[in-house]
Amino acid sequence: MGNNGRVTRPASARAARLDQVCAAAVEVARAGITEVGPDDVGDHLQVVAEGDRLVTHYFECRLAGYRGWRWAVTVTRVPRSRTVTLCETVLLPGPDALLAPGWLPWQERLKPGDLGPGDLLPTPSDDERLQPGYLLSDDPAVEETAWELGLGRPRVMSREGRIETAQRWYDGDHGPSAPISASAPPAARCGTCGFYLPLAGKLRQCFGVCGNFYAPDDGRVVSADHGCGAHSETLVEADTAVDEMPTVYDDSAVEPMAVSRAAGSVESGEPAEPYGHS
Repeated sequence: MGNNGRVTRPASARAARLDQVCAAAVEVARAGITEVGPDDVGDHLQVVAEGDRLVTHYFECRLAGYRGWRWAVTVTRVPRSRTVTLCETVLLPGPDALLAPGWLPWQERLKPGDLGPGDLLPTPSDDERLQPGYLLSDDPAVEETAWELGLGRPRVMSREGRIETAQRWYDGDHGPSAPISASAPPAARCGTCGFYLPLAGKLRQCFGVCGNFYAPDDGRVVSADHGCGAHSETLVEADTAVDEMPTVYDDSAVEPMAVSRAAGSVESGEPAEPYGHS
């Protein structure tokens, strides 16, 4: 085929010129707002050129619950005519308008902890985190148990599901970057703790469950390089030695007393008296 050249004309890059006749038709634009009463239309805010002899007027919206919204009325005129006509009227949000949050599918709105007692969370049939059980689990420990007992589950976690779970656990509050782990001694890692219960399967290399009643992660899955101050080998020797203080007597509190012998007392140099008295 031959070169037919450019079949479409390039769009003009110049800004549209504001048509003065359309810009002056403020009251015509205001009268075009018929959806509400006159009290719901506020002050004229601005006028914007949309194209040749095409102008949009913006008015303040005073409807309850529409703070920051604006009425936009577009007007135009034919060439060589001074009669302005309406094109459309619409209510648009302004820069500081109150807007509802963007719509999200329920799968994206659901957050951990939202599921409560009695709630049901259906799993999609095409969930990439799962795969049919007859395809095996790609996890030797699960496969061995399932085939040995003749049992199986309709669906098991896929490789993608396990990778996603492992990454979420590792980056969460029970991984190595958690504040409690960063402040723990370097040697106090869960993988070397006596309370660490490794998981089965391929996740065993990286994750386990904390079984220390006094640890903040008790009953939770932790990474092997997570840590805390409740490590089983964190032994602190108690210093039970007590410094012996010298005995101090307060002589100022002792009052000397003169003692006189009573009648019949025996001197120490005299022979002993009968009945064993000295």
